[in-house]
Amino acid sequence: MQAHAHHHGHNPYVTSAQATIHCLVGCVIGEVTGLIIGITLGLAIWQTITLATALAYVSGMTLGLVPIMRHQGKTFLEALKLIWIGEVLSIGVMEIAMNWADYAVGGMQAGSILEPVFWLGIAVAVPAGFLAAWPVNYWLIRRDMKKCHF
Repeated sequence: MQAHAHHHGHNPYVTSAQATIHCLVGCVIGEVTGLIIGITLGLAIWQTITLATALAYVSGMTLGLVPIMRHQGKTFLEALKLIWIGEVLSIGVMEIAMNWADYAVGGMQAGSILEPVFWLGIAVAVPAGFLAAWPVNYWLIRRDMKKCHF
C-alpha cells in the first residue's frame, strides 16, 4: 500500500476517496438509468431496485474493467480476475446505501421522473453511497484487495 499511495502522491484516505468517486460514477450511471426505466415503466419498487442495482453493477464493473484492458493489455477475464472482489464489495455497499437513501426520501416512489422528489432521492443517494463505500474502499486498498486503476 505504501508504494501504491506513494505512486499517486496521496495518503490512503485520499487514494480510497478517489477510488470511491471512480466507483460512484459507474454506479450512478447504472443506478439512475435503472431508476428512470423503472419509474417510467411503472415497475414495482423491488423490480426498480433490482434493475437499478443490476445496471449499477454493469456500469460500475465496466468502468473498472475497461481501463485495465486498455492500459494493461489484459483480456476481459484477466481484468475481471484482478478487480472482481474489490468492485463487487464496493458496489454492493454503495448500492445498499444508495437504494436505502433513495427509498427513505421517496424518490423511487415518485410517479414520474419529472417529480422533484425523484431527483431529491438521487441527490440524497449519491452522497450516501459515497460515505458508505469510502471506508470499504479504504479497507480493501489497505489490504491490497483493490487497486486504483483509473
